[in-house]
Amino acid sequence: MRIGIDLGGTKIEVVALGERGEELHRRRVPTPRHDYRAIVEAIAGLVRGAEAETGQTGTVGIGIPGAVSPATGLVKNANTTVLIGEPLTGDLEAALGRAVRIENDANCFALSEAVDGAAAGAHAVFGVIVGTGAGSGIVIGGKVLRGRHLIAGEFGHNPLPWPSVEEVETAPSCYCGQKGCLETWVSGTGFADDFARATGKALPAPEIATRAMAGDGAAGSAYRRYVSRLARGLAHVVNLIDPDVIVMGGGMSNVDSLYADLPGAMRPYVFSDAFTTPIVKARFGDSSGVRGAAWLWPAD
Repeated sequence: MRIGIDLGGTKIEVVALGERGEELHRRRVPTPRHDYRAIVEAIAGLVRGAEAETGQTGTVGIGIPGAVSPATGLVKNANTTVLIGEPLTGDLEAALGRAVRIENDANCFALSEAVDGAAAGAHAVFGVIVGTGAGSGIVIGGKVLRGRHLIAGEFGHNPLPWPSVEEVETAPSCYCGQKGCLETWVSGTGFADDFARATGKALPAPEIATRAMAGDGAAGSAYRRYVSRLARGLAHVVNLIDPDVIVMGGGMSNVDSLYADLPGAMRPYVFSDAFTTPIVKARFGDSSGVRGAAWLWPAD
């Protein structure tokens, strides 16, 4: 049995998967986001509960909104800031009495979709989550590509490619300290912020998309700008790693028109005489992260 944990900012979710990926158990609890020790105890409790209910012992994989530094063994780059600088791997191994594997949550998303999701069977998979932020992961041959500094696939913190003069001049500031990061343009938050800058109206991203499909002029213009920016960002990825499949997750992945509109918008920027890469919606949606955490332990 494989146990996966998705440690989010508001909830911690556990799933237990059987040998063929069938779901045996699932539960979620609120994240005690300001109490590191309580987070460790909550994760350990979810693992014990899964094993008690199934009557089996499992491997444990955990997806976190950050990474464990290979230099220090401590958590870095986590938006659940109480984790930063903490020895999460060691503390969980001590609490559970076994080895655990910890991975960035976007990498877990990509792994889930590569193993038995929308990209099952593909050799090179790029998974991108466009929701509150913009995260991504790369899976090659069924294994996460982590990189020397554990930042492989950090799509959201590269600049918008091929920007217009206006985009350069109006590039939003990013929390990372740079300006014009892709996350500030192509996340759902970025989509809503762009609409607000253009219209002076604050609307959530899903409503803007709905209005665009209904023929609203201002929303339609914002949608076309969004498609262009996401297309340029994804074309840059294609030019770098040429994935077999691109899988989308997060709130913006539910805008169905994107799957028809993105390929044509990407084509002029892809350095090839043809562009045929499928862009597909995640099979497991919000469950991909927790399932991918379970799949951090392969059959071998």
